[in-house]
Amino acid sequence: MANRLANAASPYLRAAAHQPVDWYPWGEEAFERARREDKPVLLDIGAAWCHWCHVMDHESYEDPEVAAFINEHFVPVKVDRDERPDVDARYQHAVSALTGQGGWPLTAFLTPEGHTFYGGTYFPKEDRYGRPGFLRVLRSVAETYRRERDRTREAARKLVEELRRAQVASAPGEVEASYVDAVLDELSRAFDIRYGGFGAAPKFPHPSALDLLLYHYAYRKEGWMEVVLRRTLDAMARGGIYDQLGGGFHRYSTDAWWCVPHFEKMLYDNAALLATYSRAYALWPDPLYRAVVEGTAGFLLEVLLDPAGGFGASQDADTGPGDDGDFFTWTVEEAARVLEVEELEVVRLRFDLDERGEMHHDPRRNVLWVAATPEEIAQRLGWARDRVEAVLERAVAKLRAARVARPAPAVDRSLYASWNGMAALGLLQAHQVTGDDRYVRAATATLTRFLREAYQDDSGFSHALHDPAGPRTLDDQVHMGRALLAAYGLSGERRYLDVAIRLAEVLDAEYRDPAEGGYFDVPRHQARGPGLELPYKPIQDSPTPSGNGTAALFLQDLAVVTGNRRWSDRAQEVLRGFAAVARAYGYFAAAYFLAASRALRPPAHVVVAGDPAHPTARALQQAAWHAAHPDRILSWVQPGGELPEPARAMADRAGPGPVAFVCVGTSCAPPTDGPERLKELLERSPVHPAEAHAE
Repeated sequence: MANRLANAASPYLRAAAHQPVDWYPWGEEAFERARREDKPVLLDIGAAWCHWCHVMDHESYEDPEVAAFINEHFVPVKVDRDERPDVDARYQHAVSALTGQGGWPLTAFLTPEGHTFYGGTYFPKEDRYGRPGFLRVLRSVAETYRRERDRTREAARKLVEELRRAQVASAPGEVEASYVDAVLDELSRAFDIRYGGFGAAPKFPHPSALDLLLYHYAYRKEGWMEVVLRRTLDAMARGGIYDQLGGGFHRYSTDAWWCVPHFEKMLYDNAALLATYSRAYALWPDPLYRAVVEGTAGFLLEVLLDPAGGFGASQDADTGPGDDGDFFTWTVEEAARVLEVEELEVVRLRFDLDERGEMHHDPRRNVLWVAATPEEIAQRLGWARDRVEAVLERAVAKLRAARVARPAPAVDRSLYASWNGMAALGLLQAHQVTGDDRYVRAATATLTRFLREAYQDDSGFSHALHDPAGPRTLDDQVHMGRALLAAYGLSGERRYLDVAIRLAEVLDAEYRDPAEGGYFDVPRHQARGPGLELPYKPIQDSPTPSGNGTAALFLQDLAVVTGNRRWSDRAQEVLRGFAAVARAYGYFAAAYFLAASRALRPPAHVVVAGDPAHPTARALQQAAWHAAHPDRILSWVQPGGELPEPARAMADRAGPGPVAFVCVGTSCAPPTDGPERLKELLERSPVHPAEAHAE
């Protein structure tokens, strides 16, 4: 008999509909029952892509004995963390404060008021891995709540008050260059000089931190930054964390050398890394980086793309119980069945394919990673390099075709505004360095669909496309806002700019903290009910660029495009409001520190004055769009329109046709009607445009 999740929009929740646990979706109905029956709530937060969520489902929630105990002593609630990031964030903080643990699955025990009094992550059914068995945990929690109900509730209430103080804490101050330098120093110390990346295993890509370094390297050209960036980008591109056959990145590496990943592939990771590698390719036109850009964009377009526009949330790691990335890994025997002898020989050298692989659950299985270059293989075999490359190309095509025939991990087709905004922006940035028009078509189709189906003028974007009247988040508005401004810069279509302005107004009306500065993660009307009454202003990049860091970046761009100081003041308000708090997060607040860096060094503003349909105006825009510049913003002024203030002083130097101005801060270079001259002005960065003209 199906439980209440059978008709849920989330595939993760629907997958639990057959379980014998009497699940409730998140909502007042569950908490009303908990209050009426005076029972604690068992909250399970997971996701469709989460390997250990599937393990716990199979071991415990599908077990009749465990389910019977849960149904008798608890009110069970299951939440999809991708669908409700606001719920997930609050209970992650609570469980982490109690136990020092966080992650998925998140297992939390709540009072009927929604306050956490115990929790953890994955629990095996029986005592194992140094963890207590779940049935033992359930019995202990139920008994504790029955015997010490009042004390438990009081302790949970006190935790809420402590979290309330911590999560809205801010220490306003001025942003100083030394703060940014301190974060860059921290990155240099955290750098793994042997394998690239930051910290030890498990190792995450940290695209926001890489973007911060790319920005500063573009201006400073400091050698250590190049070493950190290139060693990290190269190692990830050649490692098993990157899908060497299908393109795109897995979520993280379980080891320090980027070899064995957790195999789920997230839209947000791939959107962010698509943008990061596009920026890297603009700095260093390395074919490896272009291949990663094209492969990652290819994964989005071939696996996650919705034909009607937009991108699904993730691809799972597994196909079922007992599986651990088998779709993505290979035995020698499997490869030999589809390859000729010389192809297998090259593949074994290229990808370290051996009889003993890297997977613990099946030691025969190999993660494909780049162990040798074509030159090294040619030297080893005594072949010409061209022959190696031709054989390798054939072999990879055959392996890819054979893999397509395997049962594939499921794709969560849910479309979320925040991640789709990141994907649209990443694709537009990939177009800047590749010129591939497919990326523009996919990005604009995404924006068009969300504007049509998930946007309202008075409240912005809903988080889930399938629930247009449902919850909204700060991330949805600011990531979509950045993508809309990029689309406006490319196309000159005023509708994108108009919605971006409206989103900034929604931020002011619904999300802004007028007392302390910064933005809450959900609108005021949504911050009600169990758990959600706890305010939260995100500054940590976890797992996506933080809502407040991205808000500052969005508002900086909007201020440049519109010339409206209201938005630059709001961006500065965010930066001042978190100046001290962000320092404690270090490079885990890299999006914030990128915005702080831009406040200290304004971006280049390219103003194309002319009809977007005019060939000269379009040529000027294309020159600016594709120029290798680390931080330029494009805007348009139609014939007869008013130029922004810095360019106005140069207006008398403009001819009768379309021209472009390049401005930084309060000064501009003289206008030009030559695309090559415009490109030259931008690519001479960090020389100021006015200085470049004077030489």
